Amino acid sequence: MTRRFPRTEPPIPDDLLDRLIENGRTAEVQDGFDPFPVVKLFTPDAAATRLVTEGYPEGSDIRLFGLCDLGLGSPELGYLMLGEIEHVRGKLGLPVERDLYFKAEHRMSVYAKIARHAGMIVT
Repeated sequence: MTRRFPRTEPPIPDDLLDRLIENGRTAEVQDGFDPFPVVKLFTPDAAATRLVTEGYPEGSDIRLFGLCDLGLGSPELGYLMLGEIEHVRGKLGLPVERDLYFKAEHRMSVYAKIARHAGMIVT
């Protein structure tokens, strides 16, 4: 049985969620929108990493868009639900965390290109 550690705070704080939602609104009206990632999420006891650029409210949940790498060597751009991320646990039962020190240096297209070449997200 996997030991579960309680989450002490949300994986994405409200100020960053607001930025993600604003990016989502911009992406809906601006062709070729290529923002800087706002948040880096990772699973401490697994190789999964996500760089998130946009958020789209859907009822009581938020659909996120970003570069996702589950540690299988094939990172890809796609969608994920914040509600699901809040319940994901790694092998040791640790929850997904936000990299507090992440500062995007590139736009998402550059991170995606590097990840496809490296087979993993490189920050």
